[in-house]
Amino acid sequence: MTLTADHPLKDGRTAQSPLITAYRGGRPSRKPVWFMRQAGRSLPEYRKAREGIGMLDSCLRPELAAEITLQPVRRHDVDAGIFFSDIVIPLKLAGVDVDIVPGVGPVLGSPVRSEADVAALPRLTDAALEPIREAVRLTVAELGTTPLIGFAGAPFTVAAYMVEGKPSRDHLGPRTMMHGDPGTWAALMAWTADASGAFLRAQIEAGASAGQLFDSWAGSLGLDDYRRHVAPYSSQALDHVRDLGAPLIHFGTGTSELLGAMYEVGVDAVGVDYRLPLHEANRRLGGRVVLQGNIDPALLAAPWNVLEAHVREVVRGGAAAPGHVINLGHGVPPETDPDVLTRVVELVHSITY
Repeated sequence: MTLTADHPLKDGRTAQSPLITAYRGGRPSRKPVWFMRQAGRSLPEYRKAREGIGMLDSCLRPELAAEITLQPVRRHDVDAGIFFSDIVIPLKLAGVDVDIVPGVGPVLGSPVRSEADVAALPRLTDAALEPIREAVRLTVAELGTTPLIGFAGAPFTVAAYMVEGKPSRDHLGPRTMMHGDPGTWAALMAWTADASGAFLRAQIEAGASAGQLFDSWAGSLGLDDYRRHVAPYSSQALDHVRDLGAPLIHFGTGTSELLGAMYEVGVDAVGVDYRLPLHEANRRLGGRVVLQGNIDPALLAAPWNVLEAHVREVVRGGAAAPGHVINLGHGVPPETDPDVLTRVVELVHSITY
């Protein structure tokens, strides 16, 4: 199957945009920039829109999810919207007992720790994804020539939450399962791969022009464990969308030693976190991979002269890669001054080297 004729990548709205051009290794008309977590707590309009509404409920109200996605595009003139949702939404839509607890994060009613637990997981149906499609359609209708990026949690990160039942610092549970009960691990990872893949496909089919797989916790793994027990399932998740032809991006935190393996799952661009200079990331990837990143979020609160010098260094660092999309090396901190983000976008767009 391919995208419909009225999809933004097909009807001329976004195919030549700076973002999509850069993801495909072309020469964009201006340096593209967007920020992970650009839609969210740093914006007063977001806090107002979310008043009294739980996180997962916010994601599943199409009009609200669309509005939140659009807010930073209006305010900052970023080169993409990132769909407002959460990596556990596919679990919620499948019928898994999960919620986002303020100040904690995703919490499951019952952790998934045995073969029977995995076997009892409900299947995510195509019909259950309709609120996601509707939110994307509403968003894309307002974005015009600005692309929307769809996203999904990578199978390891989603599975880590499911095994622990809540956020964890060291992810001992999933790491133990992958070695101590590899059959159960493989079954759980296959389930999460299909759920995340279906979630991402719904977004791209409905109008998203690119897709990003977030592996927030892959940095807890060594390279061999990643290659053997994780990468095949990230590839399986992306298999759900490869036929659609939208650019695909893979990002993780603490994954400097995994960049090559993360690229090899089959993507067009690799996100680099703030720990590794882009020139070194480019070297490790053989100078053949489009990069995304990697402004240090901590510097958003630094004096402007410090932040400006850092942004210029990041732009220079990505210049040798086949393409470079400027982003943060992680998400926007909640306490960030929105005016600083707007100023960073203006700076990036002004740079011509």
